[in-house]
Amino acid sequence: MNMTEIARLLLGLRADGWDEKKINDFLLFIETGEEQYKPGKKI
Repeated sequence: MNMTEIARLLLGLRADGWDEKKINDFLLFIETGEEQYKPGKKI
């Protein structure tokens, strides 16, 4: 992914209502694969 794509991803997640903590955890999950950062389902 290049920086433009990452910026669009971040803006899209913010537009969907994600807070900064949730975004950071999601990016950590993508990079590390650690279950503790895996996003949950919306309730």
